Amino acid sequence: MAEITASIVKDLREKTGAGMMDCKKALVEADGDETKAIEILRKKGLKSVDKRAGKVAAEGTIGCYVHAGAQIVAIVELNSETDFVARGEEFKTLANDIAMQVAAMNPKYNTVEDIPEDVLNKEKEILMEQLNDKQKEKADMIIPGKLEKFYSENVLAKQAFIKDDSKTITQLVQDLSAKIGEKIVIRRFARFEVGEGIEKKQEDFAAEVAAAMQ
Repeated sequence: MAEITASIVKDLREKTGAGMMDCKKALVEADGDETKAIEILRKKGLKSVDKRAGKVAAEGTIGCYVHAGAQIVAIVELNSETDFVARGEEFKTLANDIAMQVAAMNPKYNTVEDIPEDVLNKEKEILMEQLNDKQKEKADMIIPGKLEKFYSENVLAKQAFIKDDSKTITQLVQDLSAKIGEKIVIRRFARFEVGEGIEKKQEDFAAEVAAAMQ
């Protein structure tokens, strides 16, 4: 049995934000292994968050990101259960990071459930057309896997975090939820890009030069 010193417990508490007793119990369970202790605390935290699934997350903050040159801006509403959490630096940082994600990756939907049925059916139709006859026989097994690529490109919750592609946005939110013990929800987002949606006139500079020389 590894010796669990006050210093080790303190270090774990500073890294995770968990209570002193919870950190000590996790270290004892992990036989002093800090990495395993962090995993234990995270799992316990997520279980606690799962129990709060029915809670209303009505507090929160607005995250904002303006890309260099002010050509793209994104805003995100991130909700928590309490105003105390919403005022925290980690919560605000998460909101701003997600806004940066929206600006960079331009997701179309917040969650998979937000995808309109006609859009999803059309994507399935396109994927089906890409299969050969033999693959079509196993379409029920193949299509779901191919849809995951569509989700990872178009659904914010499924996208890999641009600062750490080992985590999805969902996992990023879950990590902070587990740490603070509160339900956190990305309620909505918006992205604006200069000139987006405007049909721009295509200039034919060669033709203009030729016309000017006549």
